[in-house]
Amino acid sequence: LGVRILMTSYCFLYREADTQLSSDTDLEEPDVKNAKLGKGKVSPWREGQVWGSEGSWPWSGECHCQCRLVMVVFSDLSDTWVFFQSVVDDWIESYKNDRDIALLDLINFFIQCSGCKGAVSAEMFRHMQNSEIIRKMTEEFDEDSGDYPLTMAGPLWKKFKSSFCEFIGVLVRQCQYSIIYDEYMMDTVISLLTGLSDSQVRAFRHTSTLAAMKLMTALVNVALNLSINMDNTQRQYEAERNKVMAKRANDRLELLLQKRKELQENQDEIENMMNAIFKGVFVHRYRDAIAEIRAICIEEIGVWMKMYSDAFLNDSYLKYVGWTMHDKQGEVRLKCLTALQGLYYNRELNTRLELFTSRFKDRIVSMTLDKEYDVAVQAIKLLTLVLHSSDEVLTAEDCESVYHLVYSAHRPVAVAAGEFLYKKLFSHRGPEEEGMPRRGRQSLNGNLIKTTVFFFLESELHEHGAYLVDSLWECASELLKDWESTISLLLDEPMPGEEALTDRQETALIEVMLCAVRQACECHPPVGRGTGKRVLTAKEKKTQLDDRTRITEIFAVALPLLLAKYSVDAEKVTNLLQLPQFFDLEIYTTGRLEKHLESLLRQIREVVEKHTETDVLEACSMTYHALCNEEFTIFNRVDIARSQLLDELVDKFNRLLEDFLQEGEEPDEDDAYQVLSTLKRITAFHNAHDLSKWDLFTSNYKLLNTGLQNGDMPEQIVIHAMQCTHYVILWNLAKVSEGSSNKAFTILCDALMIFSHQMVSSGREQLEPLIYTPDSSLQAELLNFILDHVFIDQDDDNNSTDGQQDDEASKIEALHKRRNLLAAYCKLIIYNVVEMNTGADIFKQYMRYYNDYGDIIKETMSKTRQIDKIQCAKTLILSLQQLFNEMLSDLGCNFDRSSSSFCGIKELARRFSLTFGLDQLKTREAIAMLHKDGIEFAFKEPSPQGEGNPPLNLAFLDILSEFSSKLLRQDKKTVHLYLERFMTFQMALQREDCWLPLISYRNSLQAGGDDDTMSVMSGYSSRGSSIRSKKAKPASTGKRKLPEEESSSCSTDAQVWMNREQNVQTPVMMPSPHLTSTVLRDPKKMRPEESYMGVYQHHHQTPMDYNTQVTWMLAQRQQAEARQQQERANMQYAKMRSHMQHAIRRGSGLMEDDEEPIVEDVMMSSEDRLEDLNEGMDFDTMDIDLPPSKNRRERSELKPDYFDPSSIMDDSVLNVSMF
Repeated sequence: LGVRILMTSYCFLYREADTQLSSDTDLEEPDVKNAKLGKGKVSPWREGQVWGSEGSWPWSGECHCQCRLVMVVFSDLSDTWVFFQSVVDDWIESYKNDRDIALLDLINFFIQCSGCKGAVSAEMFRHMQNSEIIRKMTEEFDEDSGDYPLTMAGPLWKKFKSSFCEFIGVLVRQCQYSIIYDEYMMDTVISLLTGLSDSQVRAFRHTSTLAAMKLMTALVNVALNLSINMDNTQRQYEAERNKVMAKRANDRLELLLQKRKELQENQDEIENMMNAIFKGVFVHRYRDAIAEIRAICIEEIGVWMKMYSDAFLNDSYLKYVGWTMHDKQGEVRLKCLTALQGLYYNRELNTRLELFTSRFKDRIVSMTLDKEYDVAVQAIKLLTLVLHSSDEVLTAEDCESVYHLVYSAHRPVAVAAGEFLYKKLFSHRGPEEEGMPRRGRQSLNGNLIKTTVFFFLESELHEHGAYLVDSLWECASELLKDWESTISLLLDEPMPGEEALTDRQETALIEVMLCAVRQACECHPPVGRGTGKRVLTAKEKKTQLDDRTRITEIFAVALPLLLAKYSVDAEKVTNLLQLPQFFDLEIYTTGRLEKHLESLLRQIREVVEKHTETDVLEACSMTYHALCNEEFTIFNRVDIARSQLLDELVDKFNRLLEDFLQEGEEPDEDDAYQVLSTLKRITAFHNAHDLSKWDLFTSNYKLLNTGLQNGDMPEQIVIHAMQCTHYVILWNLAKVSEGSSNKAFTILCDALMIFSHQMVSSGREQLEPLIYTPDSSLQAELLNFILDHVFIDQDDDNNSTDGQQDDEASKIEALHKRRNLLAAYCKLIIYNVVEMNTGADIFKQYMRYYNDYGDIIKETMSKTRQIDKIQCAKTLILSLQQLFNEMLSDLGCNFDRSSSSFCGIKELARRFSLTFGLDQLKTREAIAMLHKDGIEFAFKEPSPQGEGNPPLNLAFLDILSEFSSKLLRQDKKTVHLYLERFMTFQMALQREDCWLPLISYRNSLQAGGDDDTMSVMSGYSSRGSSIRSKKAKPASTGKRKLPEEESSSCSTDAQVWMNREQNVQTPVMMPSPHLTSTVLRDPKKMRPEESYMGVYQHHHQTPMDYNTQVTWMLAQRQQAEARQQQERANMQYAKMRSHMQHAIRRGSGLMEDDEEPIVEDVMMSSEDRLEDLNEGMDFDTMDIDLPPSKNRRERSELKPDYFDPSSIMDDSVLNVSMF
């Protein structure tokens, strides 16, 4: 019954975790008081079938057990043991009625708690051997998952493991007086567990080993009780037998003899069981391949040796622990050490451990350096217990290997080593030490403090005193906080016959004392130990306040005396002067210690006058800084003393400087030393104190300027003068107000320009160490400043003079200041001091702030394009993407494309497109990269509405279409191919309004096959006019290709572009493109380096199968294009005239300076353009008279020629064939 209830609790546990309760009755509170079944009654599950008999996984289906008492096992853990005892008693009654059925349930309990789906049937139990049963269960084991109950994570499964172990202990404990000795139950269970522990299935092996070890532990407890009872019986028998014959009870002697015989038989039986488990399970599994199994064995054998030391604490069992200390897994080594700690802790067992200690001591010592810190900590603690049991076991070399670990960076290791050091050096007291005083030089702590100093010096790690103190703090804090004894060792004269401390020892003692004071006041470990300051408890805070008060009371009196004694020793004085930083300054007033404060200030002044070492002077400066706290009443007294000292130093410096810089005299070495020493003192104080009122900048500037002119200034004087000037600047910077931010920004931009990479140009490579490149955070701050202070409305500007916002003059002045700020930042972009992509936040303001900053932004775009066309194009498209994302954040994904926000972005894209100029060859690669980034952005985010809806950024293609006119014809087809990589077959068939951006963008790439001829020819005519005048025109150059030839040309061209490398690097100044346009050359002869398909590489999305739907669509479209080729040739003349008309009409509406200044192309006559155009045509054209060429401003004023037939043609006329 107990086994079944535990198994059912296991089932319920998992069902509770998955919230899969079979019915509402599962939630009912069981009757705890009536949980135990009456004797002689059949257990509830007898009415049903055996649990898991249908091969069901206990937690994957419905539980077959009908007993509801199992819920209490985990719902009320305080009564778990009571219920286990109750159900085990019922199981014993069931066993007495039918032991085979009861044992069958117990067997299934172990099988199914291993995670096996199967169950042992009664037929199998009667006719099959254990090996055959295990083989059958192995076949039914779920091999799909490597998890089983003992390895599952979570508190619920940990609870199962503890209940599993507890049940086995209760089972043996309740059976120890009855059926445990029937030579059937235990033999069956041990035989089964032994077989399972030898299985190849890890779940069987792990679970059965745990069960066997817990069973062994329970049997050891039974054997221990039997041994105790036998000893008691033997004593009773001896006492009765030793009585005189008259008083001796023979019947009682017979009963005692009979009882001792029964106990002996029972103990022999228990020993046989333990031997069977130990030899059948432990001996094989303590070296199992699984570390968890090995750890279980070592943990339990430690329990056996500690529980029943008479039987197990001998070398026959200890050797297994010693061998396992060499295990490769830290978990197993840790179990060995914890097991041995339980043995060494009991001093009565030390004699039995002597042989083991001598054999494995070296291994334990070496484990203090284990790579697993937890193992190293436990090894040190084990050696501490060994040291506590006997001083003679560990040699001096063994101890020294632990001593140096007090300086370990891992705090638990250092603390454990500190405890070992304390036990070794400080815990032994002789009889002569009992009468020593508690405090002072002659106290016991005085001797221990000297011992600590000796150890500190012998370790030769003097700069690590804080680590030594931290290691000893938990075990020797009272010793380290004995400030009276420490001060007595420093100030008092040694007693007759006592050896005085050497100078080196006094220095070490002062350092240890300072580290102890810091540890007491700060309450956290030194740097390198620990992850940070932890939150102190209330008790720790109270201790901290008490220690700080006591430190102030003691050292406020003693510190002036210590400074007076060691004032000439720089190292001692430097440490002593750090003590006031930890004082509670209120104690000076409440404790009436003002006279000691005066004495301290006098001693500090003397130290400043005596020393020129930087460390000493900075310590004095920091002491004044700590004492000059305006919150305390002593501030005025300390401030007066500080001001008097600085007045004297500055006056002396100015006087010496005047004599030192006299004209016509060479500086004397004594004068130079006096100037240097005084300057050192002033510089050290200027680090922590604001000395602006003494105007040190003027004197230092005079000193540096003289040295720069003469070149004979001593190096140290120059260094300290520059450092003092540096502090002057820092203090002035700290007082800078918010109103100076604009000026600071301008100065910073100029400084970044001066110290940029251009500093080393023109052969000035020696200045390379001075180059400074702003990091990303500084660049972000600069950009944020521009966005917050430049791109603002006129009414939001707070920098107008005299606050007159409505005054026109003040507005103009404020605008001028903002323009200067923007120009300063744009210079950083142009000269590549900051990343070019930071200009995206500037460029996107082009339309909104055109009247204020349009010329600056346009010039910045022009300069950046000259530096790097591709990066400039990427910056432009990035600015459009940022605006698009901002619009999505404001309007949501279902915005209206006719909204002002979207139309504004599209208009900005049109303006950006115009800035690329008319020469498409110059900007070919940049435009290609722009389209590539735009397409990727449009398809980057999927639709939030799910599959079948357009991507989130698909409307960006409508903005991107503004740049389609800047693509060459073959580039349009290549871009179209790149676009189709992102498209699915369903996308190509969509015609809803939400898909219009994709449709319009595809049309802009498909419909422009011929209308870019004019712009292409313009570049050709401007560059090739001189060549054309000298060379005869080839007859085949201007021939139009047949549709089939043109299609193959496109395919070949696309293949060449596809095979280019992905990263197209553009030099700072792009070379001029070739004079001959690729449009006029035979595609078959075009060189690969003249195409730009390297911009378009395969996207990260899964490539589509283009041999199916999309290929079919492309074939249909190519056939349609072939049918339209003849009509296009007939309409060429009309289209050419329409383009001319459109250019003239559109030119009047453009902003005056939107076009890129292209001298050759723009200033070329229209006649030359048409002449070049005629060279590419094989049909006659009409003569068209155009006005003479004008400059850019005049071109903007051109009006349509209403007497020209083309100017009055509407769209319907242009669509009619002219031939």
